[in-house]
Amino acid sequence: MMMMEAKLWNDKREREMYDNFAELFAIIKATEKLERAYIRDLISPSEYESECNKLILHFKTLSASLKDTVPSTQRFADTYKMDCPSALYRLVTSGVPATVEHRATVAASTSNSASIVAECVQNFITTMDSLKLNMVAVDQVYPLLSDLSASLSKLSILPPDFEGKTKIKDWLSRLSKMGAADELTVQQSRQLHFDLESSYNSFMAALPKGGN
Repeated sequence: MMMMEAKLWNDKREREMYDNFAELFAIIKATEKLERAYIRDLISPSEYESECNKLILHFKTLSASLKDTVPSTQRFADTYKMDCPSALYRLVTSGVPATVEHRATVAASTSNSASIVAECVQNFITTMDSLKLNMVAVDQVYPLLSDLSASLSKLSILPPDFEGKTKIKDWLSRLSKMGAADELTVQQSRQLHFDLESSYNSFMAALPKGGN
């Protein structure tokens, strides 16, 4: 008795669809394998990025042609019982290699830190200048110190026990017990300016040096 050959397709169009399904399956599996190899340091970052970019580009091209038959890659993976979470994240959610993601995160972090440093410097200078201009009323000094304290707290590169934070908090505590119209004495003003200058110098010394 002759065995009849089972066909998955009835015409050329259906055959092409199943070929595309097989290709999509292979891309997802290859990406999962690549992601795991990269995590385990079995492949260099440059090799990983090159191969990952090829797979992502191939996936995007294929997905565009399959948008009507495969509207959801996640559903496709579920249907064919594919356990490939890393591949789905890389291909569908991220769309860029992990190396590119990492570089973007570092750049954003560096840029954010630089803007906060600039904010801290500005707040230090503004507060010290206001004292030189004899703006010594509590309702003039307190907001400036509060802004400075807030900006210093946002900068993660400073140690928790940074002396500038401690001194400024001490002054804020002292001022909060005074009335809004009260003014710092000449001695208090000089001491606050000295503490700010000392804190500013410590702040600048604590910043990472270029090239480190």
